[in-house]
Parts: sequence; structure tokens; C-alpha cells
Amino acid sequence: MKIETKRFRVREGEKLDLAKHPTRVDPVYDSKSDYKKILEKHVDDLSDLQEVLYADDGYALLLIFQAMDAAGKDGVIRHVMSGVNPQGCEVYSFKTPSAQELQHDFLWRTARCLPERGRIGIFNRSYYEEVLVVRVHPEYLVGEGKADLCDKSLWRDRYRSIVDFERHLHANGTRVLKFFLHLSKEEQRQRFLARIDEADKNWKFSLADIQERKHWDAYQEAYQDALEATSTKDSPWYVVPADDKENARLIVSQVIVDALEDLKLSYPATSDERRQELLGIRKQLEAEAEDAKD
Repeated sequence: MKIETKRFRVREGEKLDLAKHPTRVDPVYDSKSDYKKILEKHVDDLSDLQEVLYADDGYALLLIFQAMDAAGKDGVIRHVMSGVNPQGCEVYSFKTPSAQELQHDFLWRTARCLPERGRIGIFNRSYYEEVLVVRVHPEYLVGEGKADLCDKSLWRDRYRSIVDFERHLHANGTRVLKFFLHLSKEEQRQRFLARIDEADKNWKFSLADIQERKHWDAYQEAYQDALEATSTKDSPWYVVPADDKENARLIVSQVIVDALEDLKLSYPATSDERRQELLGIRKQLEAEAEDAKD
């Protein structure tokens, strides 16, 4: 059964209230084995579609993942993209900007990492950090030389820049899909505890995670405003319920499969001249086999 993903999409111009978007919904799978079966089908479909995307060479796909800590971004990327040819897919994780990056506009460091036509690019965090983390921590603007400009107009200007940037990408063949993994505060607490209690997860946890948790409400407001302002028909946001990791992976993978299928990709047609060339090469290879027998 195909997953209905439209209900998770933020429509352009929609007044968004994240509090009304559930962090857990009825699972789209019946059991663990059913989950694995659906995911395997999605992974196989993505593998096939990525191969045609590469051969078609008319489009690129950019996937953006944003979320609160412990929402499962890494897991979604790892499981959903597990079957894609690594040569056709690149993942970038954007952390604190370097001194060089701070000397440029806020889109510069990510623009350098955009996928080529025929490839899939994945941003684990992205330029949206500049209207999320920086909004919650305006002191970071000091490094950008904008400490005196921290007001509502700054965020409106950045939203506009993002929308224009994504419109430009779409017009030039890059399709942009954006996923907000919507996690509840209680589920984050449980996952943080697991990172403390399970030795192989200790490395994932830091005191900074707890410090950021104190700003939960501010982050929710920042996400709500950013998604509302920048979700468009061509570059939509999806609010994916993330308390159930398996369910989130299936929803995300279905969105990506649907988007690639909608591109109506195809392998390049072989011209008559090229076909004759291939037939000539075939005869040469067949002749080699006959010579080897003699």
C-alpha cells in the first residue's frame, strides 16, 4: 500500500502551527517484518531511480534534513539511502561556520556543496541553521558582523533570500525536498537517557545537547516561522512525525520515490548511427570468440 504523504506537506502560504502537528501517527507498517519489507522496496526503487537520474542528466535532487537533537536524521539518511550508488550521492553535515565561511553571505558555504545534475545531494542541517540556531542564539551574529541588525526584518530578509535561492535552483534543474523530523520533548528525553545508559551511544551525547534542550520553545517557534515562510510548491517542507523512527523512515523514503518518479526520467535514446556503431563493435567481439576457438 502506497503511503499518503500529502498530509505531511506544508502547503505554500499555509499558517503553520507545529503544536497541532503530531509527533507520532498510526504506523504505516503492520509489524517489524512489514516495515523491513516496505523499506526494502523503497530502497530498491530509489536505487533504480538514482541510476536513471544519473543517466538522464537533466536534474539534480537536493534533500535537506532539519530537526532537534536526537530526532533521527542520521538514521533516516543511513537507512533510506542505503541502496543508492555512493558515486551518485553525497552527504554534507554543516556544523559551526569557520572563520572563512563567516566572511561570506550565509548561503555561500552550502551553495558550494550543491549536487551536480544526475546526482543526489543530502544536507544534514543546512543554510536553514542561519534562521534557526542563529535566531535562538543571536549572539552568533557577532561573527557575521550583523549584531546590530538582529530584529524581525533580518529573518524576513533571510527567508526571502532562501525562497529566491531555492526558486533559482528549481528553475535550473535542482529539485529540493525539505524534511523537518518532528520530535516530542518527551521522546527526546528518552533518547538522551538511552545515549547515557547504552555504552555504544555515549559518544552521541554532550552537555551542549542539554543546554540546547533548555531552548526548546524558542526552537519550536523558530522552526514554525521558517517552515511557514519557506515552504513552496516547488520546494516544499514535510513535517514528518519522528517519535517512531521506522515510520519516519518510510514516510521520507516514499516522498523521495514519488518526487523522482514525477520527473519522468528516462535513459537516453540510442540514435540509428549509435546503434550501427554498437552492432559493429558486437561483430568484432563475436569475431574474437571465433578466433579463440580456432
